[in-house]
Amino acid sequence: MKKRLMTAIAVGAAALVALSGCSSSGSGGDTVKNGDKKDLTINVFSGWAEDITASYLWKGILEDKGYDVKLETTTAGPGFTGVSKGDYDMNFDAWLPSTHKNYWAKYGDKLEKLGVWYKDAPLTIAVNKDAPIDSLDQLASHAKDFNNTIVGIEPGAGETGVVQDDVIPAYGLKNMKFETSSTAAMLAALKKATKDGDNIAVTLWKPHWAYSAFPIKDLKDPKGALGKGDSITAFGRTGFTKDYPQLSKWLKKFSFPDKELFQLEDQLFNPGTGSAPDESEYPDIVKKWMSSHKDFVDSLTS
Repeated sequence: MKKRLMTAIAVGAAALVALSGCSSSGSGGDTVKNGDKKDLTINVFSGWAEDITASYLWKGILEDKGYDVKLETTTAGPGFTGVSKGDYDMNFDAWLPSTHKNYWAKYGDKLEKLGVWYKDAPLTIAVNKDAPIDSLDQLASHAKDFNNTIVGIEPGAGETGVVQDDVIPAYGLKNMKFETSSTAAMLAALKKATKDGDNIAVTLWKPHWAYSAFPIKDLKDPKGALGKGDSITAFGRTGFTKDYPQLSKWLKKFSFPDKELFQLEDQLFNPGTGSAPDESEYPDIVKKWMSSHKDFVDSLTS
């Protein structure tokens, strides 16, 4: 009898341990205290400074609240595809209604709009401030001054399509080379031209830290070929708001004013007279910035 009782106690104790372990895993491993799923994968468009900045900021904010956040970098095409398939949970950088209209037309029925966080974000063609022209309708006749080249960004970027399909035909620029590779390559070319005192024409957009780092100006667009300024919209996979009800509420009211956005962008990307920070340094830079902008950061989840 005594032996049977001891066995029963041992079995009961083992069951309690197992139940305890299951309870801990179920409540702490899958969700955070507010009911959101704990794991979050944010897709980031390569080279898009405002996207990288917003993504790292929210990564820092959410990790402080117990989320496990991963950032996965792609170009725009694979990013929209991945979010639509559920490979990524969300992205901060849909430019709507114009720049990413083709991607939204293709994938929008499998995506959820989570909130506009930056209004009036225009696409631009920028040149060095002392360039001999001020408008896109002067570029064709001054093509030689710019080595017959417009320096672009990624081939799959929304702006690349706008320049190819709208700007070049509208302003008779088909004889100029439209050089596309990456945002990093465009910025490197801009930095070199500035150092050498050469003219250069590049595809850019606002907001961007390049406007504080280099002496550049936007060419006027009298024909409106670049379109009106877009709104930058966070978007998620189907089911995002169901899986992240609290985060969805925070993102719906998220706004990133110029002052704060440009300050953080400047610290992450502006090389000044030296080298820009390595991406491995971004988390520490963001954490330090968050601590010195506590009121703004706290307001995002209040």
